[in-house]
Amino acid sequence: MSNPQVGIIMGSDSDLKVMSAAAEILEKFDIPFELTIVSAHRTPHRMIEYAEQAAERGLKVIIAGAGGAAHLPGMVASITTLPVIGVPVKSSNSIDGWDSVLSILQMPAGIPVATVALNGAANAGILAANIIGAFDKSVAEKLQTYKNELRDKVMTNVDKIDRLGYKKVLEHKLSMHP
Repeated sequence: MSNPQVGIIMGSDSDLKVMSAAAEILEKFDIPFELTIVSAHRTPHRMIEYAEQAAERGLKVIIAGAGGAAHLPGMVASITTLPVIGVPVKSSNSIDGWDSVLSILQMPAGIPVATVALNGAANAGILAANIIGAFDKSVAEKLQTYKNELRDKVMTNVDKIDRLGYKKVLEHKLSMHP
């Protein structure tokens, strides 16, 4: 995309399935982004160059996904002044994902990384949109519409339970997803 405002990076292409959810959210809000692989361990010089040049290239936020030891978000945050949102990814060599969560969450003082849930790239995209939306009225308006849609969906379900009773709603849900 031209003039990306958000960088989505991941340690390897095995993280793409999870990280694509952030891209889909940014597309929904018409926020230009770039998506690439930057490995803290396999391409450390690329990671440093990416983090050092991100702000001058026009990025405003970096979303970094990583599994296992999950050093990418923290290392990038140590280099750039941009906000970094870490997405812990449950990988094949993961200890149930906890290694990734804790590696990203437990950053030392002075190097913050906003951390979303395990495989929570969609929320990382929304948080990036919130950051962009703080300074861009059109993005803020799209976020408000999105939040209104979430509210309306919940209220529709409230009405359905009130009308039909919880047992009928539960039976229907169970018949749809046995």
